[in-house]
Amino acid sequence: MNKAIVILILIFLICTANAQNKIDINQYANFEKYREANTKLSLPSKTETRVVFMGNSITEAWKNKSPDFFKKNGYIDRGISGQVTHQMLLRFKADVIDLKPKVVVILAGTNDIAQNSGFVTIEAIAENIFSMAELADYHRIKVILCSVLPAIDYPWHPGLKPAQKIVELNEMLKKYALENNFLYVDYYSNMVDDKGGLKVPDYTSQDDLVHPNLTGYKIMERLVEAAIDKAI
Repeated sequence: MNKAIVILILIFLICTANAQNKIDINQYANFEKYREANTKLSLPSKTETRVVFMGNSITEAWKNKSPDFFKKNGYIDRGISGQVTHQMLLRFKADVIDLKPKVVVILAGTNDIAQNSGFVTIEAIAENIFSMAELADYHRIKVILCSVLPAIDYPWHPGLKPAQKIVELNEMLKKYALENNFLYVDYYSNMVDDKGGLKVPDYTSQDDLVHPNLTGYKIMERLVEAAIDKAI
């Protein structure tokens, strides 16, 4: 076969592979979820205190359970159900940094511990969250790191016994926040029961165990608003 033809075939295969990788990354990170909303969002005024909440389904469901909390404060929800920290890190620029908030509230780690994308070490989960915090800090965005909510099981992936892993991850997040002068919000201590899970039926239902009910979200709102006030 002619050498030039071989080279052209190789170039075509490489370009095809790169295009496929790009498609996979877009789908994996789900850049489309908030692309239109981000485009419509104007840059904040000098007097606006813009706050973005980055997270998973706990953050995404928050606005549905307690819409007034976001509406009255102008808070921006950028939670995506099922996402692990690596997915959030990939979209952090588009869904946080490019919106130019004064504060970002990061609540992440639940789905990593639930092994939504396979087994991940506690250290790797923490590093992804640290990376998001450092990106925000570099862009002069105030960082609020939140503890992972307590859980004794995940209904969609039972048998993992996550309670101790959550404690370990939260200890790492708290230590990191203190060492780097970031604010830390301890949802865990305020919502945990004596078995290491969310209190039932106080803050979640028996058939859920992971997502707070309205009362649970009200506890979280009180805690995070105090941190936001301190940040600004």
